[in-house]
Amino acid sequence: MAIDIDALKNEMTAWRRDLHAHPEFGFEEKRTSAFVAAKLREFGLDEVAEGVGGTGVVGTLKRGSGDRSIALRADMDALRIPEEGNVPYKSSNPGVMHACGHDGHTTMLLGAAKLLAEEGGFDGTVRFIFQPAEEWGRGALAMLADGLTERYPFEEIYGIHNMPGLPVGTFETRPGAIMSAEDNFEIVLRGVGGHAARPHWGNEVLVAACALVTNLQTIVSRRLSPTDTSVVSVTELITDGTRNALPGEARILGDARSFRSEVSAEIEKQMRIIAQGTALAYNVSAEVSYSREFVPLLNDPDLVEETFAAAHAILPEKNVRMAREPMTGSEDFAHFLEYAPGVFVFLGNGDSPPLHNPRYDFCDDGLIHGTNFHTAIVRRRLPLP
Repeated sequence: MAIDIDALKNEMTAWRRDLHAHPEFGFEEKRTSAFVAAKLREFGLDEVAEGVGGTGVVGTLKRGSGDRSIALRADMDALRIPEEGNVPYKSSNPGVMHACGHDGHTTMLLGAAKLLAEEGGFDGTVRFIFQPAEEWGRGALAMLADGLTERYPFEEIYGIHNMPGLPVGTFETRPGAIMSAEDNFEIVLRGVGGHAARPHWGNEVLVAACALVTNLQTIVSRRLSPTDTSVVSVTELITDGTRNALPGEARILGDARSFRSEVSAEIEKQMRIIAQGTALAYNVSAEVSYSREFVPLLNDPDLVEETFAAAHAILPEKNVRMAREPMTGSEDFAHFLEYAPGVFVFLGNGDSPPLHNPRYDFCDDGLIHGTNFHTAIVRRRLPLP
């Protein structure tokens, strides 16, 4: 029986606003997970598993006799950002808000679960994966470590992220690299602090730290090929000094983005060389810590063609676009693609504040487009006999 789309839109808007009003940080999504699991059971899914990877939820829906399975994924966590908007459904959790639209992503996937459970229209198995802790890059790994792919196997996987600045109802993706890896670094400089009036009595680190921040910019501009997209950003400089005391220790933190493991390795190598060289020049010591938090997100080229076909079936031709270049943002959906091929797509959020902004809000008009895409790709990849 065909579902009432207008009624579904209204229902989804209510779900989304409820989730927005009750945001939870990564691995703390207990209320959100319970909400999701209750809805999936209400829709009549064949199986609903909670606690996968901590607070993750996996729903399974089977129709027909087909032996193929695909997965659809949404992230559930919020950010530690105080909300500045004044919407009636403003966050009731002080200091935490859905500043990246995961409330919308969760709602779109719930809508697809309800629609597919009621209407069917496919032959095979769909896994609805509701993932915790995307924002700090641990949720996908936690679900995989908890046996996600052994317990709930799938052959393909698809995910959606909203995109401010892209008109509502607009679809974008591209084959190959679409989002970058993210590496984190911390460099600690140590010297001898002292009185600000007598810098020659000690061996302070602030001037060395400032020089190092500048020198790190040469990694991308002078030490990597111009054809390899990469970014090195220093985001924090912290010292143990005070207004009239020169610091004896400085910490420099930041991140690096790239699309190839070879580039990531070269960034780390050059960072260590530059840090040690700068420290030597200023007669201080340097200790470099470097970690890889996100891997590059690489869309399967053949399945990208399938997503375009699915998008064309639900949207006007002018609203379906090939993304011109990859983004240097990161997404832990990429870890699922190390298990199975898949595609990550962007859907427009209209003229909203940017992601991670304290005034950001997901546009409810876009909910149905995400639900329709999830549904369309399932029916295309698991066709009726």
